[in-house]
Amino acid sequence: MVHRKIAPFVEQHKHALLFAGGIATAVIGAKILTSQTTKDLATKGMAGVISAKKDAEETFQDMKENAEDIVYDASAQNGQEIYVEKKE
Repeated sequence: MVHRKIAPFVEQHKHALLFAGGIATAVIGAKILTSQTTKDLATKGMAGVISAKKDAEETFQDMKENAEDIVYDASAQNGQEIYVEKKE
């Protein structure tokens, strides 16, 4: 029953309702983006990304050192040098 009363109103004023909905979305979005909770979450997220990057760089450095050790050990066992190109 309520649907029958609302449907003609919505059909008649759909552009005004879309405009009002857009404004409401913008206001609510602005409140969310400027809230302290959002800032705290963004800061924690960024700190996590930076921490993960540091860990990945350390792991990569360890892998590189291990590979260099393996190459050195292999060359010592074979009595010959093994050349590895360094990319910088």
